[in-house]
Amino acid sequence: MVQLDGVSRRFERRLDLAGRLARRLGASLRDEVVHAVDGVDLAIRRGEVLGLVGESGCGKSTLGRMVAGLLPVSGGTIRREGRDIATLGRRQRLRTQMIFQDPYASLNPRLRVGQIVGEAPLVHGLVPRAGVETYVEEQLRRAGLDPALRRRFPHQFSGGQRQRIGIARALAVQPDFLVCDEAVAALDVSIQAQILNLFMRLRRELDLTYLFISHDLGVVEHLSDRVAIMYLGRVVEEAPVAAIFGRPNHPYTQALLAQVPRIEARRRAFAGIRGELPSPLRPPPGCHFHPRCPHALPRCAAERPALREVAPGHRSACHLNDSP
Repeated sequence: MVQLDGVSRRFERRLDLAGRLARRLGASLRDEVVHAVDGVDLAIRRGEVLGLVGESGCGKSTLGRMVAGLLPVSGGTIRREGRDIATLGRRQRLRTQMIFQDPYASLNPRLRVGQIVGEAPLVHGLVPRAGVETYVEEQLRRAGLDPALRRRFPHQFSGGQRQRIGIARALAVQPDFLVCDEAVAALDVSIQAQILNLFMRLRRELDLTYLFISHDLGVVEHLSDRVAIMYLGRVVEEAPVAAIFGRPNHPYTQALLAQVPRIEARRRAFAGIRGELPSPLRPPPGCHFHPRCPHALPRCAAERPALREVAPGHRSACHLNDSP
């Protein structure tokens, strides 16, 4: 359904007038470039849930926004069923929708729920004005909300209810692909379970495809068919969920899974991944993970490892796979 080829995204901050003058006078100042996403190759198949995992600041949300068409790419291409998403028409773009992380900030506080859910299908001609109220009621009911609440404002709802409103808004334009950006991270654990069950039910009923972005490995294991692990703008491993959690190949994936609390390991002392996540302003050369990797080779600091197949359906970007 969706194919990413060499996708990159850079954010540039130019020097202001004072900075340019200081540079002319000899100061070692330069424009800052954040390498948020760096040459990602990824495929999302129709009907599946692809989990995207990584530490905060690794570029997950930026990648999701590019897939959803909210951010342009700086390099590479994103194709939807073979067509570059930059060339898609309005109706084709509507087929991809995004569920945002913060249900408190993603809804217009000045609009009633009925307007929030019904505005887009009305504007895009998916429903006539005479039928919009009935249509909104159907979307709210599908998302697990009482249609009688459609005249309320967002501040009159709990966090879980607001996320359901966001889901209803996305489904109102009849998409077949949802990008879920930390969609349950801001919710209480009990509410998270309800929203996750809702996602699974909607997937069955509407034949939806998900790119599910999360830092919660337990949620990803429960919901996903395949998992892609991201580190500092790059995908370092990709495999079916059973292979990622049962036979992780990349040292970063192994380190992430080693930190997951388990009942059988309750007497164990946990130690975090050594070092800090490097700045995307100046990412390390070669393999981005090599400054923190316990198995780093001299080659790792100089040469970027290719994401290649190490088992059927299992890809990893690590020079250790080339060692005899």
